Amino acid sequence: MQGSAIQVNQRVRVTQTIRTRTGPWNSAVEGTVLSISPQPTGSWFAHGKNDRLWLNRLRLLKDDGEVVELILSHDTVVSPVKSASKN
Repeated sequence: MQGSAIQVNQRVRVTQTIRTRTGPWNSAVEGTVLSISPQPTGSWFAHGKNDRLWLNRLRLLKDDGEVVELILSHDTVVSPVKSASKN
């Protein structure tokens, strides 16, 4: 994961790249950070904490009210976004 330290209530744009056989596929989402924390998967992993694979999860609140949860990887870029001023 790239980007500056992520904080709750910060507005961010998250760009993720999925590498496929035919080339990279990019996806972006923008919203306000609700939480960021490492959480275990349901999968067993021999050398993980408590025998689980732990992944960093970022929960965002999008402008339309939808809550999304993203798994952050080394191919994830998190960029701060300035809030639009309301004049």
